[in-house]
Amino acid sequence: MTDTMLAAVDRHLMDARPRALAGTRRALAEFLYFGIKEARACVFVAGFFLAILLIPRAGLFGMPRYDVLLVVALAIQAGMVWSRLETWDELKAVSLFHVIGFALEAFKVSGSIGSWSYPDFAYTKLWGVPLFAGFMYAAIGSYIIQAWRLLDLRVRHHPPYPLAAGIAILVYLNFFTHHYIGDYRWYLAACALGLYARTEVVFRPLDRDRRMPLLLGFVLTGFFIWLAENIGTFWGVWRYPNQLGAWSVVHLSKWSSWSLLVIMTFTIVASLKHVKATVHVAAR
Repeated sequence: MTDTMLAAVDRHLMDARPRALAGTRRALAEFLYFGIKEARACVFVAGFFLAILLIPRAGLFGMPRYDVLLVVALAIQAGMVWSRLETWDELKAVSLFHVIGFALEAFKVSGSIGSWSYPDFAYTKLWGVPLFAGFMYAAIGSYIIQAWRLLDLRVRHHPPYPLAAGIAILVYLNFFTHHYIGDYRWYLAACALGLYARTEVVFRPLDRDRRMPLLLGFVLTGFFIWLAENIGTFWGVWRYPNQLGAWSVVHLSKWSSWSLLVIMTFTIVASLKHVKATVHVAAR
């Protein structure tokens, strides 16, 4: 499917005119449209992970696999901006996630930490991390940004932005500091649970608003990222120390880590949208 076709799909998906549907037909239609919108929001994720599955470990045309993955990721990103599936403001946010993710990767693969490793050679490796790795984090940000727009997402009872930002910063720092002063993820999870307990997301699968607890969204998104991580390690793109001899399922505790990372990512997106809305209101 070309980017132009996706743009046409977007226009259809975001058409919120009332439909003459009721009962089972409405339920099925809303479920179908929700699934299509979720799949559409995963365009970057799907394209990137399809490349992970299809590109052989030996690479292509004499180019190492990690370098090919970087070219593919850049091409997908450029295509989304060129076709206006993603705005320049959204690209800036996705780039921020890339930088945040790469910094975490560089720390985690360093010799003194060694949480995981990228075993293959690449010309585009810095501090042991191939540059494409940041796009795995950018993909999460891209999904949230795209889903926000396609589902016309609105947040009810959002916690105070300074508190939300504080938790997000502490979550990110804990990925670094737990190697030295202990892992406080469960304390941070408890704080996030209290902070977002009343928060709901209002979204529009078809032509009517629906609601869902935001915490449920965090947990579900974290679970699917954990599944994707299993795919990535199975294909040997990166490996945890216990997977070097033979592959094994990524430990379930990573689900909690990813769910917390989703909270951080969502907070960044929500804060950027809040700041942009505030600036627009002030400029009137």
